[in-house]
Amino acid sequence: MSFDGLFTKAMTDELSRSLKGGRINKVHQPYKNEVILTIRANGVNHKLLLSAHPSYARVQLTNEAYDNPSEPPMFCMLLRKHIEGHILEDLYQVETDRLIIFEIKGRNELGDISYKQLIVEIMGRHSNIVLVDKTRNIILDSIKHVSFAINSHRAILPGQPYVYPPEQHKVNPFKASEEDILRKIDFNSGKLDRQLVDEFAGISPLFAKEVIFQSGIANRTTLPNTFIGLVNKIDAVELVPSIMINNGKENFYLFPLDHLKGEVKSFFTLSEMLDRFYFGKAERDRVKQQGHDIERLIVNEKEKNEKKIEKLQTTLIDAEKAEQFQRYGELLTANLYAAKKGMKEIEVLDYYDEEGRTVVIELDPRKTPSENAQKYFSRYQKAKNSISVVIEQIEKAREEAAYFDNLLQQVQSAAPKDLQEIREELVEGGYIRERQRRNGKKPQNAKPVLDLFQSSDGTDIIVGKNNKQNDYLTNKLAARDEIWLHTKDIPGSHVVIRSKEPSDETIREAAALAAYFSKARNSSSVPVDFTKVRFVKKPSGAKPGYVIYENQQTVYITPDEEIVLKLKKN
Repeated sequence: MSFDGLFTKAMTDELSRSLKGGRINKVHQPYKNEVILTIRANGVNHKLLLSAHPSYARVQLTNEAYDNPSEPPMFCMLLRKHIEGHILEDLYQVETDRLIIFEIKGRNELGDISYKQLIVEIMGRHSNIVLVDKTRNIILDSIKHVSFAINSHRAILPGQPYVYPPEQHKVNPFKASEEDILRKIDFNSGKLDRQLVDEFAGISPLFAKEVIFQSGIANRTTLPNTFIGLVNKIDAVELVPSIMINNGKENFYLFPLDHLKGEVKSFFTLSEMLDRFYFGKAERDRVKQQGHDIERLIVNEKEKNEKKIEKLQTTLIDAEKAEQFQRYGELLTANLYAAKKGMKEIEVLDYYDEEGRTVVIELDPRKTPSENAQKYFSRYQKAKNSISVVIEQIEKAREEAAYFDNLLQQVQSAAPKDLQEIREELVEGGYIRERQRRNGKKPQNAKPVLDLFQSSDGTDIIVGKNNKQNDYLTNKLAARDEIWLHTKDIPGSHVVIRSKEPSDETIREAAALAAYFSKARNSSSVPVDFTKVRFVKKPSGAKPGYVIYENQQTVYITPDEEIVLKLKKN
């Protein structure tokens, strides 16, 4: 992984410069595995993110906004009790492990000085955040509980002594000499990068591959020199935090990795780089977990309507044979004398055919010739009457399928706060039952919370990311002469520019947002229509979020996450 022991050292140094000696003013736990500490240091408020997420565990300063639950979790309440208002005296890494300790000093309820340690263990799916009473070395609580049944080496439970993860007995790369490297590496065994990972602490496969790549023909001279040179680069804080994009896959590290050929994006700080790298990733993962049942329902409903359309179209093809049924009935009536009960078919002269050819008519052997003729007349009437009904049903099924296709796009681009509104919409539509609430009270309908962006010239742009937000934005919030945008014939968000005469640049930036928050996010040259809000109408009885519009113009834009980040930052 990119967040290895070397990266942890660099991040610890960065955090120490910004936070050491600061006061912890606020504690929030926006999600199950993540804690945000607001720390006032050097006259500035910093937001420190501590994440024990199984896939995105990390420690960093962040500028991202996080939605806090209405009721804080128990671990958050405990942190507030023990460290809110206290001083962050120090923070440091343990050896070269992915383990950072925050030393916190404050006064307890009795007014006595108390010392706590907030320990963040970055270990993939075993990552954890642990609060320890330093004086007694007793765990007060942790964001994840681990019993001896799960880990025989140690238990992470309230009341247990805190025990460090087991040592791996590897060489510290910052203390390694050329002789140490030569002694540990067997050049005849191959897989030199794997050997580096196995023998040196805090080394990730990414770093090891870079050492081998920069060594060229790795031998007893080039490999040790390259290894020590790259490690010294980290120790001297000669860092250029970078994201490398290679074949669509992103990796980050303390500096550009030459063995990952491709686009490189550089940043001033590690935290700024991590904000960019994890933009939307952890959020989409949370949405996938929290909205799994909604997404499954939407997919099932969409597929059900698509199958219904197929069946109805088959019925329509049969219905369009109505004229043929009438012809068979009339031809059979004219030839009753030639037909006998028990016949399976009869060949008669088709007097409707200009060339005078014959036609074979299938018969039911159990019916008389007259009954067979009446059967064809009945099928004619039924088919004729069903055409209009089937066409109407096909149109309704298409509308339903389009509605759920739109909802699916909204779930896939939703933030966790948007999921509840989508769930409420499905309840109101009768697709799912309303969840039972503990207090038995229905929540009051609050105004949807919309996403605000700002164009390069300072014009506000508002984006609705689900049907409730779209309806509110377009039909209630937006002024009649403001500019409304939507992807052309593609499910997506309603976007409104809060200006009557926006610049061309602002229109293109708003169109970029409309294309990004649509089903065509990963496409190029996406058509986006724009018009004044006054020309956007919601038909009576239409589904949530559905509108029709006129007097539109169209721009073509390729969605770019960098533009979204820039406008959000503004």
